[in-house]
Amino acid sequence: MKILVANLGSTSFKYRLFDLPEREGDGGRTGSTEVELARGGVERIGAAESRVYATATPSGRPAVKFEAVLPVPDHGVALGAALEQLTADGGPLRDVGEVAAVGFKAVHGGRYTGAVRVTADVLAAMEEMAEVAPAHNPPYVKAMRTVMERLPGVPLVAAFETGFHATIPPRNALYAVPTAWVEEHRVRRYGFHGASHRFVATRLLDLVPRRPLRGISCHLGGSSSVCWLLDGKSVGTSMGMSPQSGLPQNNRAGDLDPFAILHVARRTGRDFADLLVELSGRGGLAGMSGTSGDMRDLEEAAAAGSDRARTAIEVYVGSIRHWLGAGLVELGGLDAIAFAGGIGENAPAIRAAVVAGLGELGIAVDPAANAAATTGERLISPAGARVAVWVIPTNEELVVARQSRACLVGGGDV
Repeated sequence: MKILVANLGSTSFKYRLFDLPEREGDGGRTGSTEVELARGGVERIGAAESRVYATATPSGRPAVKFEAVLPVPDHGVALGAALEQLTADGGPLRDVGEVAAVGFKAVHGGRYTGAVRVTADVLAAMEEMAEVAPAHNPPYVKAMRTVMERLPGVPLVAAFETGFHATIPPRNALYAVPTAWVEEHRVRRYGFHGASHRFVATRLLDLVPRRPLRGISCHLGGSSSVCWLLDGKSVGTSMGMSPQSGLPQNNRAGDLDPFAILHVARRTGRDFADLLVELSGRGGLAGMSGTSGDMRDLEEAAAAGSDRARTAIEVYVGSIRHWLGAGLVELGGLDAIAFAGGIGENAPAIRAAVVAGLGELGIAVDPAANAAATTGERLISPAGARVAVWVIPTNEELVVARQSRACLVGGGDV
């Protein structure tokens, strides 16, 4: 079963094409018969020059790579370029009719969660939450409609990031707001990065034999969140009703007292909506540091003596530690921590800072293992440590492909 997975960011588009067994049990959960046929994407969508790239590995043939710099104005054009790459000479598809489904790593469905077939009502529900997820829902809705037009016979599946967090108990999911806000306006903590946390949770169950397994997943990248795990299920997370919340993000402020916005609005005369745009596009690590907000740039600037960059890193690490400590108390102890995402996988200094001084709790990293220039899944805690600390490269697209398959065959969410 060939499933195309689309993963959209505010200025990026990534895709992967998988060939999966018809059902989850065929070949097990280890992925031994789950084959990635191609991957690619577009970076800097909307800029004067966008990077378009692809790698296809058709069965029995050598890999075919493609890279170009050209203008890509929006996600719809990016999707069209992906379909052309997949069906070009040497590509893994003869025609798009071979695709059993297109799965989207969708963000916020409001009244919809988990993995569902895309319908007009699902799109309407996503549009209802567009103001809550302004950088994600509008481009996803547009891309889904584009696929419906170009591939009218191919099922679409929306795998909402909120689905993995449906197991969070009310004490960790509800804000202290009037009940009417919850019942009439769906105000609650939804949580995001569900595909990544789901993948990490599954791997921790395979890697750490202890039961019950108390774990914390740290998805750290341009967008970051922490998730508390009990036997592979989410019981709490740092992100709330919107992806703008929780930890400081690349260019989003994260958690902020709402009265601070009212205060600035009154003092400056600026429109409330305008301030929200600034917080969600020019805040976060970039706003604090004056850099791009990319951790590599932050670390370089801090090493060059920038106090603003150093402080931004410390605020970021402090927020991660805040949620790590809260999770340890909620879980009544800890058996495993996993780092994933671009920062989690590639920034040893951040990993070390997150667990610094926690040795009495059994939480530490081995300096050599943590700093080693290796890639892939690896244990970085000292031998015999009470808490296992892992680096787990996430695979959100594979999770979405599995969810899409389950949705198609009636097996529910996975």
